[in-house]
Amino acid sequence: MLKFIFWSLLAVNAGLFAYGKGYLGHFSGNEREPQRLSNQLNADKLVIIPEEKANNASAAVASAAGAASASASASASASAAATAKPAAEVQACVEIASFVLADARRFETVLAPLKLGDRQSRHNLPGSEISSYVVYMPPQGSKEGADKKAAELRALGVHNYFIMSDNTPMRWAISLGVFKTETAAQNQLAALMKQGVRTAKIAPRMSGSKLLSFQFRDVDPDLKNRLEQLRSSFPGTESRSCK
Repeated sequence: MLKFIFWSLLAVNAGLFAYGKGYLGHFSGNEREPQRLSNQLNADKLVIIPEEKANNASAAVASAAGAASASASASASASAAATAKPAAEVQACVEIASFVLADARRFETVLAPLKLGDRQSRHNLPGSEISSYVVYMPPQGSKEGADKKAAELRALGVHNYFIMSDNTPMRWAISLGVFKTETAAQNQLAALMKQGVRTAKIAPRMSGSKLLSFQFRDVDPDLKNRLEQLRSSFPGTESRSCK
């Protein structure tokens, strides 16, 4: 019996010794592998670095990645800005002058395909000599304003007036008489002031000119180029801005 116990204990101790050395493996997944370290490639070159050095290296990598991302974002923004088209500048008014009547008619013909409608208008250019003098009240800004001022004139007993509605700088002004001489205009103005009219003025009227001009509204760069191409076929004419 004692021999059996002795040999049993010896067998158990031998098994524990083999297990502790890893010769029998491990039941949870064979975690002890004595040959692994000896079989690793370049095992002698493995180096343990301090924690601080490892943290600095990680921060450097993160910083480089952030810089690359920022650079890519800036490049994308620059590319988007480069491809964005600036808004086309629109010019309020362009005038092309000076046409004799025959050339003005030909110019209207070549303008027709553009179909500009109300954006296009023709005007007589003023002459250089005074032909008469007009007594008037300044433009009232609208038909309603002119009608209101006309009602005030009637209330003062002034019935000889005319509302100017043509498309000129004097649109919605009120004419109170046209006279051949400045003296006659001054006499009319004095009479009106006695009736209570306080804002009337005198202005010379220029003789009519044989030259004409065309005005164009809301002119974008494309239309301006097309108008200039058409104008170039009419020597003696010029383009300029207008109000």
